[in-house]
Amino acid sequence: MSLNKPYLDIPGTTIFDAEQSRRGFHLNQFCMSLMRCANRARFKANERAYLDEWPMSEEQKQAVLARDLNRCIALGGNIYFLAKIGATDGRSFQQMAGSMTGMTEEEYRDMMIAGGRSVQGNRVVGEDGDAQAFRQPQGKGGKANV
Repeated sequence: MSLNKPYLDIPGTTIFDAEQSRRGFHLNQFCMSLMRCANRARFKANERAYLDEWPMSEEQKQAVLARDLNRCIALGGNIYFLAKIGATDGRSFQQMAGSMTGMTEEEYRDMMIAGGRSVQGNRVVGEDGDAQAFRQPQGKGGKANV
C-alpha cells in the first residue's frame, strides 16, 4: 500500500522514492553493469541481446533502446544510474540533461548558468510555468530523447 505522496504534484519531477526504487531495481542494476568495460562492449555489440539478460519490463527495455531517459525515470530509473548509459554512448551529463528538457546542450547550459527554471508557475501541476507538461519539450532541441 502506497503512502500519501503530496510531492507527486511537482511538475516535471519524478521523486525517486522506495516505490520507484523497487520498480526500477533491474533497470538500475543493468545501468550499473555498464561500469565494466566488458559489459559496455557486449551492450554496444548487441543492445537488445544484452538487455534481454536482465529481468526488466519490455517497456523499460524499449525506453533504454530509444534512449528515452525521461521514460526510464518514469519506469523507476535513477538519473545517477542512467548516466552510465550516456557515458557508454560517449555523452556528457549536460548533453543528457539537455535532451531530457528538449533543449540543445547549449540551451540547457545557458539556462542553468542563468539560474535554471523559474519557480514561478512551476510549484504545482496546473500552473502556467515552463516546467509544466504542456510546455514540454522546449527549445531548439525539439523532441530529442538522446
